[in-house]
Amino acid sequence: MPLLGSFCLLFALALAGYSFIAGIFGVARKDSAGFRLAETARRAGIVTFIAVTGAALALVWAALNNDFSLAYILEHTNRALPTPYKLAALWSGQEGSLLFWSWLLAGYGLVLRLRHKIDPRLFATTSTVLAGIQVFFLVLVTFVANPFGIMGSLPPDGNGLNPLLQYPEMVIHPPMLYLGYVGFSLPFSFALAALIMRYPGEKWIHITRRWTMVTWLFLTCGIALGAHWAYSVLGWGGYWGWDPVENASLLPWLSGTAFLHSVMMQEKRGMMKVWNVWLVFITFMLTILGTMLTRGGAVQSVHAFAQSAIGTWFYWFLGIIFVVCLTAYIKNRDHLKSENKLESLVSRESSFLFNNLVLLAACFAVLCGTLFPILSEAVRGYRITVGAPFFNKVMVPIGLFLIFLTGIGPLLAWRNTSLGSIKRNFMVPAALAFGLGVLLIFVGLKPWTDLPYFYAWLGFLLSGLVVTTIASEFIRGGLVLKTKLNTNLAAAMVHLTRRNMRRYGGYIVHVGVVLVIIGLCGAAFNQEKEQEMALGDKLQIGHYTLVGQEYTQDDNANYSSEAAILDVYKDGKPLVRLTPEKREFKASNQGTTMVANHSTLAEDLYVIYEGKNPDTGHPIIKAFVNPLVIWIWIGVLVVAFGTGIALVPNAAAVKAPVASAIAVVAMDNAMQPAGAGK
Repeated sequence: MPLLGSFCLLFALALAGYSFIAGIFGVARKDSAGFRLAETARRAGIVTFIAVTGAALALVWAALNNDFSLAYILEHTNRALPTPYKLAALWSGQEGSLLFWSWLLAGYGLVLRLRHKIDPRLFATTSTVLAGIQVFFLVLVTFVANPFGIMGSLPPDGNGLNPLLQYPEMVIHPPMLYLGYVGFSLPFSFALAALIMRYPGEKWIHITRRWTMVTWLFLTCGIALGAHWAYSVLGWGGYWGWDPVENASLLPWLSGTAFLHSVMMQEKRGMMKVWNVWLVFITFMLTILGTMLTRGGAVQSVHAFAQSAIGTWFYWFLGIIFVVCLTAYIKNRDHLKSENKLESLVSRESSFLFNNLVLLAACFAVLCGTLFPILSEAVRGYRITVGAPFFNKVMVPIGLFLIFLTGIGPLLAWRNTSLGSIKRNFMVPAALAFGLGVLLIFVGLKPWTDLPYFYAWLGFLLSGLVVTTIASEFIRGGLVLKTKLNTNLAAAMVHLTRRNMRRYGGYIVHVGVVLVIIGLCGAAFNQEKEQEMALGDKLQIGHYTLVGQEYTQDDNANYSSEAAILDVYKDGKPLVRLTPEKREFKASNQGTTMVANHSTLAEDLYVIYEGKNPDTGHPIIKAFVNPLVIWIWIGVLVVAFGTGIALVPNAAAVKAPVASAIAVVAMDNAMQPAGAGK
């Protein structure tokens, strides 16, 4: 299998190299010979997927069969490791993760090349760009970080998988994240190909938007799964710590989100063409930067790999990408002239522009904070790290302003919005949001007492504004269709959504984002308490009382464990029994925490067993009450649902007579593309 895997990688590299070189010559020539050459390049790209698949299967087979003659398998598996985690070994180490990246990239390329008949020339040029990216990663995995390196002797057992990765979610989280990271290669390749070709029209934008939506969804789910893993395994009571590798995944998400919004300006008004092209370029470069930070050891993180010379390769690759993009832009920038100009600051166009500026400001702030240790070391000779306080201080106001823009965007008209229109559309949502803010003060939230409380109060208020704005859009359009179709309001709103899936799917996505914001606002009210707890001892936190009942030990082939059995009472009434656990893995001699969490719509009771006090022998229990956390995970599900809706084609328009001219005008207003849509 090691020989087969190495051969498959070499064969894949040769195929990708041919696909790249033949693709360049085939696209450059516009005669029949060039077409035939481009076709051979396309087929070589398809076979590249088969070859990389062979290498990936060879590595998985070695993991499943405990082939410790491979250094990679020795380092990342052991005999007692459960089978799902042996499969996860494919992406758990640097060499395997680069092979996994190459395989996913080849898979995306396969789909692209099988759909080439949509526009053969555009797809051929895009395929060539993608092949160039494939060559880089195959060079890395073949010559620099080969997972098929052979050991000099055959050890009896492996060193085991990192304990932090031995959690069910980690079998899903990295593939989702990688599908997002790698997937942005497609929009990048389309954009660069269209620019080089001086491709006429906006067809490439329509194709790119769908690829970006799918990729964005994968990245969103990957980030959310990572946050949930951190919440469930790391045992510090939170889900986002502004870790450098967390930030690396957030960066392309922010710029990708900006692209999904601003691309509507190009489709609707022929504007922001330069902006859109560079947003795609930047998003792809940020995925490469994030990969470099993780694999080059440039930053310290629980997620990052050790210091490695592979980072130098990514520096050069980033430089080449930037030079190619800049050259293509300079040579073809006249092709990107806007067809219209911004006519008013109070318009839907301006809301898109401000939305983009805020998202890029957030991206720049996260990037600066993440790279600051590297920059400070280069300038001063030692590293200065910025932590969560810096990011929270900068990002919370930016996030609140972004939510405000999300609320007012749908209320603005294209080109120019009259004062009367603003008053008419904004009055009810603003009044309801203000009423929510007053109600929160009456129920005990005092925003003037502390800055986090003020931010939370403002977050709830703005979330209310967004929800009421979106609800008014659904209801207003639904009332028009209700009369037209002679049906009930619910059925009318369903039909309204089917008429413009992209717009109303985008609204649902924004509702999901609001739910995430509500969950984040709950962090302002977190409580925590730590205490030694012998049998029968009680720990009081909020409305909860934890009583120590028993402390147990267990042992299996993979790890030994200690656990606390705690009875939980809420306001004196029995609620649930929790069993927080601490595990020690035998192969790696490393430990990890298994959190016990009782979650409701209102709050989480989050309990950690931290081990025993060596002086007293008593177990140490740490408990948190984290309000509203579950709404983060619910919000992500709503985002995924809304994105799926937005990807579905529109239903055919209803051909029924409209009762009056007023209904015609109302219908046109209800059907126009919205600034909030994806």
